[in-house]
Amino acid sequence: MENEKYTNNLISETSPYLLQHAHNPVNWNAWNEKTLKIAKTENKLIIVSIGYAACHWCHVMEHESFEDTAVAAVMNKSYVNIKVDREERPDIDQIYINAVTLMTGSAGWPLNIITLPDGRPIYGGTYFRKNDWINALEQIEEIYETNPKKLFDYADKLEAGIKNMDLIQLNTEDVDFKTFDVDKLIEKWSKNFDTKFGGYNRAPKFMMPNNYEFLLRQAAQNNDNDLLDFVNLTLTKMAFGGLYDHIGGGFARYSTDIKWHVPHFEKMLYDNAQLVSLYSRAYSQTKNELYKDVVFETLGFIESQMTNPEGAFYSSLDADSLDKNGTLEEGAYYVFKKEELETLLKEDFPLFKAYYNINSYGKWEDKYVLIREKEDKNIENEFSITGKILLQKKESWKQLLLNYRNKRDKPRLDDKTLTSWNALMLKGYVDAYKAFGSKSYLEIALKNAHFIAKIQLRKDGSLNHNYKNGKSTINGYLEDYASVIDAFISLYEVSIDEFWLNQAKQLADYTYNHFYDYDKHMFYFTSDVDAKLLTRTFEYRDNVIASSNSIMANNLFKLSHYFDEPKYAKTSEQMLKNVLSEMEQYPSSLSNWLNLLNNYKKSFYEIVAVGENAAEKLVEINAAYLPNILVAGSLEKSELPLLKNRFVEGKTLLYICENNTCQLPQAETEIIINTIKKN
Repeated sequence: MENEKYTNNLISETSPYLLQHAHNPVNWNAWNEKTLKIAKTENKLIIVSIGYAACHWCHVMEHESFEDTAVAAVMNKSYVNIKVDREERPDIDQIYINAVTLMTGSAGWPLNIITLPDGRPIYGGTYFRKNDWINALEQIEEIYETNPKKLFDYADKLEAGIKNMDLIQLNTEDVDFKTFDVDKLIEKWSKNFDTKFGGYNRAPKFMMPNNYEFLLRQAAQNNDNDLLDFVNLTLTKMAFGGLYDHIGGGFARYSTDIKWHVPHFEKMLYDNAQLVSLYSRAYSQTKNELYKDVVFETLGFIESQMTNPEGAFYSSLDADSLDKNGTLEEGAYYVFKKEELETLLKEDFPLFKAYYNINSYGKWEDKYVLIREKEDKNIENEFSITGKILLQKKESWKQLLLNYRNKRDKPRLDDKTLTSWNALMLKGYVDAYKAFGSKSYLEIALKNAHFIAKIQLRKDGSLNHNYKNGKSTINGYLEDYASVIDAFISLYEVSIDEFWLNQAKQLADYTYNHFYDYDKHMFYFTSDVDAKLLTRTFEYRDNVIASSNSIMANNLFKLSHYFDEPKYAKTSEQMLKNVLSEMEQYPSSLSNWLNLLNNYKKSFYEIVAVGENAAEKLVEINAAYLPNILVAGSLEKSELPLLKNRFVEGKTLLYICENNTCQLPQAETEIIINTIKKN
């Protein structure tokens, strides 16, 4: 590498984020063995800069610093420069997120770290202004030349701290899950609830779907109307908020304010996937038409904007797009000026203004982010119109404004495919099919599942993590296996095609061979065939996406029932025991584990349908909100433990079972549903 020349090696990468930086004057390299070897051979410090394609502040720092030749000269002179797409390399990202959290108390993106030639961090932060970044680089380089021992000593301490952050303690105590006091946890948890706008009483506000999945289940199973009201308040306010795209469907990543009004405008596949599942299940419980609208519109957005011809799903849409002056601006595609709306909507403007708050409540800077505050019935009464007329008006407005908006420069698309996020979206389509019965949703789910099984699943049983332009270049992480297993189990429950269930089992067995720690009884995030990093982590705390270990524990619980496999059951139970002590302190960070805990606290049922009409019967059962069941079915004889010896020629029989012990068969789904709901 000749540092006096601009040599940027990102042009051959497939990641849209890396390609965004391919023409910077910085000598960027991807994270690979060749680059790391150069740093060690030349004994140079490394800059690791981590972000993702839809990240607004990543773009700001790129424009201010990485496109600047003066900054590039400093970086190129003394450093080996590495760009990382955090979505492609979550393993690298997590290590350096932990490092910056230890150094500064918080972390986010862009994430910029300076490391020793061996990759151990010595300095870092998030967004840096140009002069601050230059000063930091020059000071660290000076210390490295004059007093390197100071940096090596600090790296030693920081390395030890990083390795201690995600330690798992094996819980060898006998635990009775039934006596675990979940009510006490929720009482503590609820002190952070925002009872006016929903969500948590702080800003920014993230949506945290797995939190509300658990709280919805807890409320429904315990007839806790106050908790159910809070969940419904949250889901309603999110759907009313500017966080939700009222014109094109789909949710932005988070709200910058407490009323869900002004979003950070990027749209991520993983958010929308999980929210489709959440709103679908909430609809099954409440029959709230708003939730149905959210699901249908969000899936319309996914189908039109985020799906490739192979049936795979893209990753994200950028927060930024070009404004009318040709400048990248956050939210430029989505917001409106009052004058624009008056011109477009003409005589409908007063009604539109009231519905979407083109007033001080909906104003942001000198523009408007559409936000609802009132229920439809209130608007109908205020303007003396029928619900049918209001619905027609809304549909007309949305089409009009969508056509107008589409004449603007659209946000950039991150068109790579990530296996874990695709599996989340696949499950979203399955959950929507369960709730609403739309066969097109099942067809889309099956197409995506076949893409994963044919393209992302390798011959040796392992998964690829990424895919773009016909290439998959990164070995799968635990998040890929956990999410795909979960999605395939869900797909089996609606298709009763045992292929998907068997695929799920084979993937689970692969994770035991390559990810499982038999001492801690948890799964590492990275495979044992991957190149070693600074540390090998366990991801077990639930965040915006449930942790890979919590998803695996829930998967193994279900697979133990499907295949009557004690190993799966024991692993799942031990994994849950390992996190119980932390659960008492931070329930919101372990909500998907709490979902698993409820499988032990309450009765958990296997619903079995066999016979020529089994599929139709299961459609009715799947449409009900029954969070404490799994479903098995067959149109003919099957050797699956739950189905074996239960087929009777000429009959369709339904069974309620617990631990593979079944009650007498029934013919009507209503009896099955009512029996479970009573318990």
